[in-house]
Amino acid sequence: MANDSFRVARSIHIDAPAAEIFPHIDDFHAWQAWSPFEKMDAPGAMQKTYSGPARGVGSQYAWSGKKAGAGSMQILTADTPSRVVIDLKFTRPMKANNTAEFTLEPDGAGSKVTWAMTGPTTFVTRLMHAVFPMDKMVGPMFDDGLKALKGLSEKAHVSA
Repeated sequence: MANDSFRVARSIHIDAPAAEIFPHIDDFHAWQAWSPFEKMDAPGAMQKTYSGPARGVGSQYAWSGKKAGAGSMQILTADTPSRVVIDLKFTRPMKANNTAEFTLEPDGAGSKVTWAMTGPTTFVTRLMHAVFPMDKMVGPMFDDGLKALKGLSEKAHVSA
């Protein structure tokens, strides 16, 4: 990646087929069960709005919370069951426009799921990343989210 952009990515193996994991990703309502960002604020303290289709391309989600900040997401691509691309806009605590991408690949009897975020690196964000490297800030959150997605998907797969 060039110096004018950043990329943070984490992957995990999930013992379930991609088709069973995908619905937890392309439906923003389902994120409540696994996304660590949903748990940053106390239950009920984060304001959320959903618009557009219930899932897939065009589905939108906006949030505003004390710790989670504020922003919105819109699904741009939903290639069932292998890829979801999301336009991610932050408005608070600082403005940023990034892209989140989930890829699901066959991995033995299960799936390898990768959660990545890319975005431009401006002068201000370069200064911020010098003190708070993006990989150290966001990477552990991605790890936590993928572990929760794994637990949720594997439990559903076993009981199916």
